[in-house]
Amino acid sequence: MSTTIRIAAALLIGSDGQTLLVRKRGTQAFMQPGGKIDAGEQPAEALARELHEELNLRIDPDAAVYLGKFSAPAVNEPGFTVEAELFQVNIDVTVSPAAEIEEVRWIDPAGDGGLQLAPLTRDLILPFYRESQTA
Repeated sequence: MSTTIRIAAALLIGSDGQTLLVRKRGTQAFMQPGGKIDAGEQPAEALARELHEELNLRIDPDAAVYLGKFSAPAVNEPGFTVEAELFQVNIDVTVSPAAEIEEVRWIDPAGDGGLQLAPLTRDLILPFYRESQTA
């Protein structure tokens, strides 16, 4: 049995430069929106499907900018590793939590917004984004 969870995740950036994080119902940690990639599904297609399910957000998969593959311990599944295909998506529309999402929060990517963050977000994605902004 594989202990790797393959997901497509979005680094959603608003028009003010803030980034959107989500918290799933019944959990504590905030993370990038996105979700599992179904068999035979392309990562960008999975991302578009998940963003629509979770946030009522419609994106063009071709407009998502691929940033790379990132792996970290899964925050809600002990003993599992999450492997994320990460895409940057810039939006200027309102999003609302749907499906299993309990809360959405816009934060300044320079910090943690005072939130408990999933390891992938805290240790890899936000530092990667900060680095890309200073390059």
